[in-house]
Amino acid sequence: MDLEFSEEQKVLRDMVRSLCAAACPIETVRALEDDPHGVPEELWKQLGELGLLGVVIPEALGGSGQGLLDAVILHEELGRVLAPTPAFESAILCAGALLAAGSEEQQRHWLPKISSGEAILTPAWLEPRGSFGSRGIRVRAERSADGWTLQGDKRLVTFARAADRLLTLARTGPGEHEIGLFLVDPSDPGVTLNQTRSLASDTQYDVQLAGAPAEALGQATTGAFATWEEVMLDGVTVAAARANGGCDRALEMTVQYAKDRKQFDKPLGAFQAIAHYLADALTRLDGSRTLTYEAAWMRSQGRDVRKLAPMAKLFACQTFRDVTATCQQVWGGVGFAIEYDIQLYFRRAKQLQMSWLDGRHLEERIAAAILD
Repeated sequence: MDLEFSEEQKVLRDMVRSLCAAACPIETVRALEDDPHGVPEELWKQLGELGLLGVVIPEALGGSGQGLLDAVILHEELGRVLAPTPAFESAILCAGALLAAGSEEQQRHWLPKISSGEAILTPAWLEPRGSFGSRGIRVRAERSADGWTLQGDKRLVTFARAADRLLTLARTGPGEHEIGLFLVDPSDPGVTLNQTRSLASDTQYDVQLAGAPAEALGQATTGAFATWEEVMLDGVTVAAARANGGCDRALEMTVQYAKDRKQFDKPLGAFQAIAHYLADALTRLDGSRTLTYEAAWMRSQGRDVRKLAPMAKLFACQTFRDVTATCQQVWGGVGFAIEYDIQLYFRRAKQLQMSWLDGRHLEERIAAAILD
């Protein structure tokens, strides 16, 4: 296993970092907090024009056909600046589902548009009082004369108003595995979007489906939850990369503050307690990065990551949350003030830890991989 980046991957990292610095400064992140649309147009346009959104989409379908490790490099840089884009939802999760279960016609229609940024797809997965597992899916898919209609509620649907389609998990029958994947137009009269507030102040919606017309994804009208779980192996690995990127930037900001801020005529970093906190934080971050890169590399090699991918997100998100909490303590009282940026990273860290499989469910999956 060689986790050293190639020259092309180093160029990718540097290019994305430069792009984010120019098109997504922290002022843009602040301006889009609780924004109904939530997408920075200039950044999104350039991500599409540079082919960055199609990093895991095959070249024949409009992407660049690179591996998951390249996607991890991209999303680590997006995580560094807390970029409020649906790149994760659209170009990783929904693109992955289309590749796994979509018909040839659906793939040819949607994947080039996802790669260019022309179209945004976002998952509608979780439900009120539901779990992350298949039993949490209670939205009903019913056959109609023209195809399928969906009935029920979804929650925590990110970028729903900006999306062209909602990739919706719905139950096609009473059996545990009778679950399908469907594409729903969020502008249809049968769909109601209600924006909700979150700890991260990102763009999330509750979605009410009242007889909304739906297009089945390929033949995935039963057994689709297994497909979704497979897609989520990529998802949690990329989410771990976003956590590592945010953690890296928060620690970088705090180290600089510890050098600049003086107390008793000495920089804060000269005090042993502060220095040791920062040393421990860097050690955990390096371990988290290695675990994430290993998961991405093994996935790209076609190996089993049912244990490693959940481990990567579990450890990365816990590290992001703990390190940003420590950073706030180093900053002191101003670390909790809205005017300072470190609190943005702490809030995003906690939100990411709870999203796309939380700690308890990740632990259950790791335990199942070990014991079952």
